[in-house]
Order: sequence, then C-alpha cells, then structure tokens
Amino acid sequence: MAKQPAQVAAMFDTVAESYDRTNDLLSFGQDRLWRKKVLKAVNPQPGQTILDLAAGTGSSSVVFAKEGVKVIASDFSEGMLAVGRKRHPELEFVYADATKLPFKDASVDAVTISFGLRNVNEPKTALKEMLRVLKPGGTVVICEFSQVSVPVIRSFYNFYLKKVLPRLSSLLASNQGAYEYLAESIMAWPKQTELVKWLTDAGFVEANYKNLSFGVVALHSAKKGK
Repeated sequence: MAKQPAQVAAMFDTVAESYDRTNDLLSFGQDRLWRKKVLKAVNPQPGQTILDLAAGTGSSSVVFAKEGVKVIASDFSEGMLAVGRKRHPELEFVYADATKLPFKDASVDAVTISFGLRNVNEPKTALKEMLRVLKPGGTVVICEFSQVSVPVIRSFYNFYLKKVLPRLSSLLASNQGAYEYLAESIMAWPKQTELVKWLTDAGFVEANYKNLSFGVVALHSAKKGK
C-alpha cells in the first residue's frame, strides 16, 4: 500500500458527495459518538482558533463552531473542500498538505485531525508541522482507527475489515477501491503506544491516549510546551 498524496487526494475527490453518509453507515453511527469525544478533548473557548486537518467536507469541523471560536477546516482533497463549502458556508475551508501547512508559527490554539493522519504520506513530518503552528500551551487531538485491545473483539473486527467492509462498500460506495484502501490502511497503522512515541519524538509533551469502542478508535492528545 503506497500512499502517494496525489492518488489519495484523487481517491477522496471521487467519494466526496457520499463520504459522510457512507461512513455513518459503515461505522453503525459510531462516528457521531467519536466526534463528541473529540469536541470534549479540544474544548474550544471564545477567542480561540481551531485548525481541523483532514477535515473533508467539514463534518468533523462544524462541531467546534460556536460563538467567538474561529474554525479552519483544511484538507488536501479539492473535491472534499468543494462539497464542504456548499454544506457548511459558516466555516473557513483551506487547501492544505499536512506536511507543509500554510499557516504561521504559533498561530492556532488547537490542532485536530480525525481519521486523516493515517492517510498522510509522512505522518511524523505532519506532527512536527502541527507542533510548529500551535501556540505555546496549545493542544493537539488525534482521533484515528487503532488496534482493538480485546482479543475476541479484535478477531471479529479483523473479519469485518477483511470480509464484511469490502462487501458493504461495494453496495454503498461509489468507489469501492477507496474502502479497500481504508481497510488496508487501518490494519497497517501502528499501535496506540507507538503513536504516543511519535508525538513525544516530535516535541510534544503530556502525550497520552484513550481507547474508544474497545480500541477500534483511539483518541490521542498532547500539548506544546510553554
């Protein structure tokens, strides 16, 4: 599985219109619960700027939008951004490569990325970019598919990824290849503790994680030192 940025972006372009609906069905509605957990972890306050990377159509960004909070939704798929601008005109959408963010040093209060770091060609470089744009004391929150912690559930989940997901995606998705890629990228993603190490190596402090849905998803958070 080679993550060539242009090819990954083009793949997401093709599923932009149906992406949110398909994800909701394939996750059995759990994606809504996960977004609430991300919102709680970020805890946006009036006067703050929240940068949401890999925001797609803005479904992960809109939860941060409240009075006095500036939300920047960014993605490297122009197709996703186009759909997002139509659905959420209240948000600011910006094209951005996570490994070369077009934002100034120490310019945002929080950076979040949900189900997107896995798609970045150089995730460790992306983490360093997140640290760069964060203000001192700022928070990064990463919500990503991870390694299931319970053996019995892990076996069922792996079966779902390998056998059930491809069949469902062939019925629900306009681009089945995008969801075959999804399964492959999840199985290739490192364990929770490895991502903690990546955050620490990038220069973050207080890196930790919390499993959601038995580890199907892990919520990692860390801070930029003051």
